[in-house]
Amino acid sequence: MGFTAAITSGFTNYVNFKNRASRSEYWFWQLFMLLSGLGVLLLDLLLFLTAGIRSQSFSTIWWLATILPDVAVAVRRLHDTDRSGWWLLLFFVPLVGWIVLFVWFCTAGTRGYNRFGANPLPAEASLHGAGRSRLTPRRVA
Repeated sequence: MGFTAAITSGFTNYVNFKNRASRSEYWFWQLFMLLSGLGVLLLDLLLFLTAGIRSQSFSTIWWLATILPDVAVAVRRLHDTDRSGWWLLLFFVPLVGWIVLFVWFCTAGTRGYNRFGANPLPAEASLHGAGRSRLTPRRVA
């Protein structure tokens, strides 16, 4: 899944806590959250600090608008590794919980179906890792 597809999926599935999310969807979503959060914070700084006001109005609005899709993508990512979304509560255990979640978010999802649904990756990519390289020459019959 590409960057724009992951963003689209994040917002269209913003309350979907039932299916699965691939590693690429999760990490591209996290990259989007980081970049957009920095952009909104910069906007706050430019607009309010130049006026002499200490406010993070836009950052707060952005956080409220994206907290639900962010949690949903994380839960779906845990589902892809065949873990319950309740494991996301490990976030509240400093350091150890964060490390465990990071490892799980980096772990490949289960192949085929699991108790949370079908594999979010195409069949060829899930069976052969990254799939066939475009640089690999084809055999001529």
